[in-house]
Amino acid sequence: MRRSILGGCGGGRAGPGRAGLGWAGLGRDDKKLRERQHRLPARAAPAGRRCQERRAGAGRMVPIVLEVSCSFVTWLCLYSCLCRWNGQRSCKWSCRLVTLVHGLVVTCLSGYVMFLDGPWPLTHAGSPNTPLQIHVLSLTLGYFIFDLGWCLYFQTEGDLMLLHHTLSICGMILVLGLGKSATEVNAVVFVSEITNPLLQTRWFLREMGSYHTALGTLVDFLFVLLFLVLRIGAGAWIMYGMVTSPEPNWLLKAGGLAMYVVSLGFMVEICRFVRRKLWKKAPSVEPRSLQE
Repeated sequence: MRRSILGGCGGGRAGPGRAGLGWAGLGRDDKKLRERQHRLPARAAPAGRRCQERRAGAGRMVPIVLEVSCSFVTWLCLYSCLCRWNGQRSCKWSCRLVTLVHGLVVTCLSGYVMFLDGPWPLTHAGSPNTPLQIHVLSLTLGYFIFDLGWCLYFQTEGDLMLLHHTLSICGMILVLGLGKSATEVNAVVFVSEITNPLLQTRWFLREMGSYHTALGTLVDFLFVLLFLVLRIGAGAWIMYGMVTSPEPNWLLKAGGLAMYVVSLGFMVEICRFVRRKLWKKAPSVEPRSLQE
């Protein structure tokens, strides 16, 4: 009985070969178990990395949301103060002053970012946002939210201008949320806003009865020239660089093309105005984009 228990089944004694196979099997099982344990963290790593990226993105957006909110409140407070200081003027007068201030400030800031601070939008489309780019876009986004709300409340703008403001807001939100492509959007802001001070100046000249003067003609000429050269010409160059680059998001590319189509719509209205002015037919009739 003792030999049968020690020797295994059938009363035979286990030889060294069979014992060796048993230990080898255990060794293989341990090795497979270790491999499984090593594979588990590798599979869990992408999910953990995605969670970390989401948390980092949410943490990055908090100060941006606060900055945009502060920008909106700042433009709203400036408008309220101007309405109080210019009580004899209309609300539109104060809103135009806010637009003029925004155009001057943002043109200078976006021009500095594009030409001096960098990176260059034609060669670095889709690059990560820099802190200065984020500040400029947050300031501009707060203004566009204010201006869109004002336009909707007073119902002073046409569908083309409302579409322009809506696309601008969506594009800046997308860029700030993605954390990249502020380079080309900042360039679009520059070529778009550089004509804004001239547009507001001609409106103030008309309100003060000084539009039909040499100064009014000069302002008109500079506005049309800058619009065609920068917003249409340079804007097409920026759009080409953004669309052909693999880095920018496809949604941003589609929005950029839509914005350029809106600019072409403005160009058609401006060309009609120029034709009427050159032919001196109905000089008091102007396209809505120039009147507004």
